[in-house]
Amino acid sequence: MNGAKQDKYLKEWQIQEASAERMLPVIGSLYRDKNIVTLAREHGRVRMGEVVNLTGASRNTLKKHFRTLVERGHLNQHGAGRGVWYELR
Repeated sequence: MNGAKQDKYLKEWQIQEASAERMLPVIGSLYRDKNIVTLAREHGRVRMGEVVNLTGASRNTLKKHFRTLVERGHLNQHGAGRGVWYELR
């Protein structure tokens, strides 16, 4: 393979890699949402602390995911503050 062809392949690979790196946060977000819903389905209810312990994700990150799942109609929120828990709708 000549130098120009190698450069072309390297550039294409770098573009694909950059594209994949931009998708990682989206994939991670979908994965967390799916895990939260799965936990709620399996256990009937789920608390923020349980998901923090299981996933290692930060509480602030998970709060966004829980809020989105409630807003989209996937979960019901019960209580407030430290006593809040969620169940499937």
